[in-house]
This record gives sequence, C-alpha cells and structure tokens, in this order.
Amino acid sequence: MSLSKLRNIGISAHIDSGKTTLTERILFYAGKIHTMKEVRGEGATMDHMELEQERGITITSAATTVDWGDHTINIIDTPGHVDFTVEVERSLRVLDGAILVLCAVGGVQSQSLTVDRQMKRYHVPRLAFINKMDRIGANPTSVVEQVTEKMDCDAVLMQLPIGAEDEFQGVIDLITMQAIYFDGNAGEKVRRDEIPADMADEAATARQAMLESLSMYSDELMELLLSELEVPEELAHRVIRDAVQAQDFTPVFLGSAYRNKGVQPLLDAVTRYLPSPIDRTVLASSAQNSNADGVEEKFKLEPDPNMPVVGMAFKIVEDPYGQLTFVRVYQGTLRKGGQYYNQRTSRKERISRILRMHADKREDIDEATAGDIVAVMGIDCASGDTYAAKPKYCTLENIFIAEPVIRQAIRPMMSEDGDKLGKALARFRKEDPTFRVSTDEETGETIIAGMGELHLEVYVERIRREYRVEVEIGAPKVSYREAPTRAVEFNFKHKKQTGGSGQYAHIVGRFEPLPEDAEEPFEFENKVTGGRVPKEYIPAVEKGFVQITEKGPLAEFPIVGLRAVLEDGSHHEVDSSEMAFRLAARNCLRENFMKMRPALLEPVMKIEIEVPSEFQGPVVGELSSRRGIISATEIRGPLTTIRGEVPLAETFGYATDLRSMSQGQGTFTLEFACYRRVPANIQEDVIEAKKKAMLVGAK
Repeated sequence: MSLSKLRNIGISAHIDSGKTTLTERILFYAGKIHTMKEVRGEGATMDHMELEQERGITITSAATTVDWGDHTINIIDTPGHVDFTVEVERSLRVLDGAILVLCAVGGVQSQSLTVDRQMKRYHVPRLAFINKMDRIGANPTSVVEQVTEKMDCDAVLMQLPIGAEDEFQGVIDLITMQAIYFDGNAGEKVRRDEIPADMADEAATARQAMLESLSMYSDELMELLLSELEVPEELAHRVIRDAVQAQDFTPVFLGSAYRNKGVQPLLDAVTRYLPSPIDRTVLASSAQNSNADGVEEKFKLEPDPNMPVVGMAFKIVEDPYGQLTFVRVYQGTLRKGGQYYNQRTSRKERISRILRMHADKREDIDEATAGDIVAVMGIDCASGDTYAAKPKYCTLENIFIAEPVIRQAIRPMMSEDGDKLGKALARFRKEDPTFRVSTDEETGETIIAGMGELHLEVYVERIRREYRVEVEIGAPKVSYREAPTRAVEFNFKHKKQTGGSGQYAHIVGRFEPLPEDAEEPFEFENKVTGGRVPKEYIPAVEKGFVQITEKGPLAEFPIVGLRAVLEDGSHHEVDSSEMAFRLAARNCLRENFMKMRPALLEPVMKIEIEVPSEFQGPVVGELSSRRGIISATEIRGPLTTIRGEVPLAETFGYATDLRSMSQGQGTFTLEFACYRRVPANIQEDVIEAKKKAMLVGAK
C-alpha cells in the first residue's frame, strides 16, 4: 500500500455529540461490520468495555482500521468527558488528522474548546462535522459562527442542509453543486441529484461565499473569481487540501449519524483533504547532537520503511496475555521478533507480537511500517516512551499530562484483598498517567487522585469487577495549595559545631510571591557574586527549598507561587557541605513561610450546564449558593446553556442535585480552570478539618 493512501485520524468532541455513533456508521459503510449497534442499547462496537456499554459513554480510546475506496484509514474514537482527557491527549499526539464533531443544537461547548486546544497543541489539521442535524433547534450557520469566533479559525460550510430538524433529508455539495441523498434502510445508497429548485439561489450564494473564503489561500482561485470565470472542481479541492494541512482552514460538513445521513461524504473528505504520513513533518530530538547551549538538535523523521525504526508508545493496556502497548511507527519497519531500544532507559527489548486492533478484537501481523498504528506485546515501558533501532538515537516530544484535582482514600473491605488492590492500582497508574496513587504519611492511607469524580468512580468500579475486590472509599478531598501573599527577606544561619566535623551554612536573600499566571509553581534565582557561597552548594540550596514546598506549614498542602532569590551568604572551609546548605534552605523556608501570610488556594472549575429553559432560575440560584459565578447564559431553542466557574469543593454531589432540580433532564460538564484564593472563613474551616484528620491519623 502506498503511504499516500493512508490516513491516521481521531474523532473528538464534547460529551454526547455523537462521536461513537459516527464511528459505528463509518465501520458499517466501510464494510467492517454488518449490523450497526447503538451506544444506548446493546453498546457500540468501539465501546467494548462492559462499563462503557452500561453507562453509554466512552471511557477508553479504541482503535480500528477501515478501507474506503483505495485508501486505508486508521481511526481512534476518543472519550468526550474531561475526566478522561488524557485519552484524547495521547491519541491526538500520534495522529495526522482529526474530525471535530459538533452538535447542531449545542454548538461549541466547553469540551469542544478543550479538544480544539489539544489539536492546536499537536498541530493536527481537522475537518468539522456538525452532527444531529435532525434535532429540534439545529442551526448549522450559528455553529459555524461559534467555531470561527471561539476557536479562532476560518470555518466554512462545504454543504447546505436540505430540510431541517425532522425534515432533514440530505445535503447540497457546494463544490459539485449537487444534492446528495442517503437511500436504503441504513442510508447505504448515496444518490446524487439536481439541487431542489427552491434552494438553487441559496446554494449559489453559499458557493460564492465559500469560494471567496478559499480565494484567501490561492492567487489562482482569486484571479478566476475576479475574472468571473468558473472555478474547476479540482482546483477547489486542491486549495482546501493545502489550507487544511496548513491548519488555517476548517471545512465544515453536515449530517445526522444516528439517522444515517452525511457520513459517506465526510469519509470522502477525510481521504481528500486530511494529510497522509508523507504530508506531515515530524521532528525528533537528537540524543547525540546538541548546539552550543546544550539544547538537543532536531531532525526530521522520514516515513520511509527502509530507514532506522523510530516509534512512540502512546498508550498501555494490561491484557490477560500481557501488556499491550500501542505504538505509532514514524520511521522504518517494526518487525515481529525484532529487538529495539527504549530511548529513555536504553534497555533493549524484543517484540514478541504485532497486532492490528479493531476495538477489542485483534489480528496478528508480521511487521508494521512507517505511518502504521499497531499494538505490540513483549515490551515494558511507560506512556510516551520512544523506541528506536539504535540506543541513544532520538526522542519524540512527550505527551502533555494534566495535574489531578481530586483525591480519595481507598482501602479493601477484607484485609486479605490488599495484594489484589495493590496490583489493580499499579496497573491503572501505569495505563493512565492522570491517575495517581500515593500513601498519606500521617495516616498510612492509600490515596488515589484523578481528574474528577467520574474518573475515580470508574476506576473503583473496575477494581470491583475486574479484580473482584470490594473497597471502601473515603470522602473526596480537594487538592488545595498554599501560596505566599507578601515578600519577606531572610538571613539564616545553620550551625552545628561541637567538636569534629560540623555543619555550617549561611544564606541571605528574599522570598517573593509569583504572579498568578506564573507557569512554574516555584522559581529559584541565584544572585550571589564573588563566590561567597561556592557554586557547588547553590543546587543544594535550591533542593532544600523544593523539598519543603512539597508540604507547607499552613496545612501540609504543596506550596506554589513562590520565588526564592539567593543574594548572599557565607561558608566554612571545613564544616560547609551540600547537606549543610540543603538543611539551611529547608529550615529557612519553614521558619519564614508564615511571615509571608500564606493563603490557601483551591481548584476552580469551569462549569457548563445544559437544562430545559423552565428550570433556569432554580439552577442558577443553586449554583450561586455553591459559590459559583455565572459568566454567560445562552438560550438555544428549548434549552438554556449556563456557563460559569465554581470551586471544586462545592461540586461534590452536584450531579444528583441537578437531576432532581431539572426532572432528570439537566446535564453538566466540569473542567479545571485555575487555582484561586479561598475566602478567609472557609480557609479556617479547611485548616481546622486538616488538623483534626492529622490528629486522628496520629492516634
């Protein structure tokens, strides 16, 4: 197969936009499956986990391969819930293109914006598909305006709908100027016909507007428009393809996956406009060559099967038969039985099997070439590791991992299940970098941390089902932070000299609060001149400060927003050591931190609530009582969307309250926004509760 005929794409969107239903239709029309299943019902093919089928949500990304015409498409269906955002993150990291699915009624929602940021982070070109065109209130024009405005991209309709809501029958292709209908029991027969007479003028106007947008990317097309000459179809396709791959342009397609309309033209667009592995530039950092500043030089990986192998392990799944590692091959050919080097550990590992995946089904293959996405067995690695044919050859840019915002204590009901619980937690931590496991030093409890209540709830349920371990869960705990609010100067001496070799370290400088938008939680600046503190002791001072930031003196939460500036000090020829300066730094920060009037910071979440309009008043009032701030309210047909911010501590149990307020019709999503100061009265309560918990743990 020619690499130019291969497409690696992801399907991403906000919750309930119809990603998995769309993927199911793609599998059916491409001949991969013979009957279509529904997400809510017997469970879609790609939602192969029992929990996914029960809840009607996607929890883990699933990969499959289909043939469309003479092209092969590797597809990854990703979750919509922000709790499982790492699945979207690592999928987009290794893909060449994506389909952004939007709801014709909901438009651009909170998670749509998150997915947009992820696509831009990894420079992934995309098409947009406005789904659910059959729903009451469907308004594609409004959705395109939202995409242009909120996602800061040039989004243009490639199609017009024929009919709307219940009357939605098909689409008008603005390039070929034909009406497309989807006949047969399952919309499998694509029929192209003349545009309905009553829509001819509207279609001509829309085509002209589309061509004018495209003319911004092609002088040749602009000249044809200015000369009022006909624009050839092939030229329009070429300009769209180039603009999409330059990530300047987002063509928008229409349909209703559930009603089997609009999927085949979308697949044609995937093969026509999205890049093949040949069209993408992938840079790797050389492990051997670096510039004068010590920064590793980058070089381009070639999608050539004959060059040295380079691949990225982007996802790990424990399997009854061993660890499955999903790998994207960027260069060379990966062979069954071959031995390759993990670039992080320099360990040589042998690949025992190579598998092509179709959800939870698999097919053994002997080799995978550049551009392929496969699962391999026999290697032991972490998510994001680079594999290559030679040791210390190169590394690929790693995957962005968000910090967890919620913590819970977990323990087995039966003490003999402790080992099984430990195995389960070790496995899930390896599979999911946003799922953290730690031990509370004070209480000895095992703490699990994640991206939200649903995230931890799903893992607890998987422990019960897959490991047959009944567990007890503590109340959710919020990950607070401690931050200084004013600058303080320090002059600290650590002296321990009682005969024999002693300890001596003297440091002078100041602590300052960092601005709220600082990228790093702690900054260290060395301004010592004249060697009054020898260079070899400076890193020890920074290390000492960092050690204390892990547990602040206020309530033992991590310290953030702090800059330490070392300006002066002194040392002793015999008694000074790295240990002495590290201890000096630790004790200095411990002694001075309370002078900086520290404040507690709490995680604040962006919230987006969708409820029938008649329940808007009670929902807004209830959110305000949870210290929420409303930033926007938007009425779209019978539904109202409320956007705002609310402290994470106030969101526990909100799902139940919202359901009871809205007769079960309200839905909401949460996404981490920032850390913000806790009001003084609540800060006192949090510190008091923490002290009580520590006392109980000590007993």
